[in-house]
Amino acid sequence: MINRSGFKIWPAEVEQLLYRHPAVKEVAVYAVPDAEVGEAVAAAIVLRDGAQASAQEITEYCRERAAVYKAPSRVEFVAELPKNPTGKILKRVLRERAAQATPAA
Repeated sequence: MINRSGFKIWPAEVEQLLYRHPAVKEVAVYAVPDAEVGEAVAAAIVLRDGAQASAQEITEYCRERAAVYKAPSRVEFVAELPKNPTGKILKRVLRERAAQATPAA
């Protein structure tokens, strides 16, 4: 669960919404630390072959279909999502990557 300014956000709910976007092949939604709101919503997305989308387009898609606070504030497009041998997405790895990419405040 992601706690953004006291709002509780279930990653699976945002993932289900994003899977309905025509360009999205795979998605993982996870929390990243945010100095202002506690935790922010982040999404790692694998696009379908030949599809294109921008981070802004993904965010607007979510804002139009769900509460504004549930929209990802950080969108990363990746070639593939990290998975364990059984195929489970490793969100821990995504959070670690995000922490390394973001300078400490």
